[in-house]
Amino acid sequence: MLKILRFSVLLFLLGCNSTSNVVNNDEQEIDPKEYDYTIVFGSCNDQENPQPLWQPILANNPDAFIWGGDNIYADTPDMEKMKEMYDFQNNVEEYQQLVNSTVMLGTWDDHDFGSNNAGKEWDKKAESQQLFLDFMNVPEDDSRRDREGVYYSQDLNADGKTIKVILLDTRYFRDPINEGREGTILGEAQWSWLENELNNSTADYNIIMSSIQVLSRQHRFEKWANFPEEREHLLDLIVSSEIKNPIIISGDRHISEFSKMDIDGLEAPLYDFTSSGMTHAYENFNGEPNMYREGEVIFQLSFGVLNFDFENEEVNMQMRGVENALLQETSVKF
Repeated sequence: MLKILRFSVLLFLLGCNSTSNVVNNDEQEIDPKEYDYTIVFGSCNDQENPQPLWQPILANNPDAFIWGGDNIYADTPDMEKMKEMYDFQNNVEEYQQLVNSTVMLGTWDDHDFGSNNAGKEWDKKAESQQLFLDFMNVPEDDSRRDREGVYYSQDLNADGKTIKVILLDTRYFRDPINEGREGTILGEAQWSWLENELNNSTADYNIIMSSIQVLSRQHRFEKWANFPEEREHLLDLIVSSEIKNPIIISGDRHISEFSKMDIDGLEAPLYDFTSSGMTHAYENFNGEPNMYREGEVIFQLSFGVLNFDFENEEVNMQMRGVENALLQETSVKF
């Protein structure tokens, strides 16, 4: 197993408390032929804030875009108001350019689910699910319209290779977080579905989108580690299913970071690439532990990029920001 890493870090960010400090990047123009396939993803998009990242996202010529959750900030039991917020987002011109030019996928997190930090107890979850599916342009006859939860998978095909994107729903079935640290994140039906998806995957790459972080476990915010048995089960399943070239992507935190874990049974390290937020960031970030962190924490507006090099079986992962500035990157060769 050979792993190649390279970092281009803006070290001044370590002492920066403002999302406005961005260094122009001389390599903003992306060669669309440099990589075989490009996926862009992002999370934490408050529709009432300025949205400066859509043009940089378009500049990366994405073949697919993945919403990582908090795609709008609704936090309301009023479904008419939530619909108006989705409509507002859909009318953002540069966002519509993206919708009309690439494959759009996504899951939700708490704020578009409808209530901050909510789980299965949220009594408007069925209604908000339908509005989310409307926003994602899911057909009325799609199976997601008739089942609980927005979990979903889709195969992306290019040049004889397949990238399987698995979108988890960490809200609809999640038990309340408690001191006993018991309960479930995904619920029985979604776990059964996920096991089937992984055990039967023949894809060349498997991208698992979780709105909340999977690997990082030492911070005080929402994470899979709040339910340690669920986290262990997910990691065990990634190994036992023998899926090819897995990568986890996540959001929620208003920071961006790479977490990496060496796991017996995997030929390459497992990455959890967190990218957040798109309209507001954790400006007062002053450090937190993460035993799996690789590189530095980025706490300014950013989005994530996955560039696939099929010939070399390598995925280049980039954090990019305003004016398409390259903030940090790493690559893994499987």
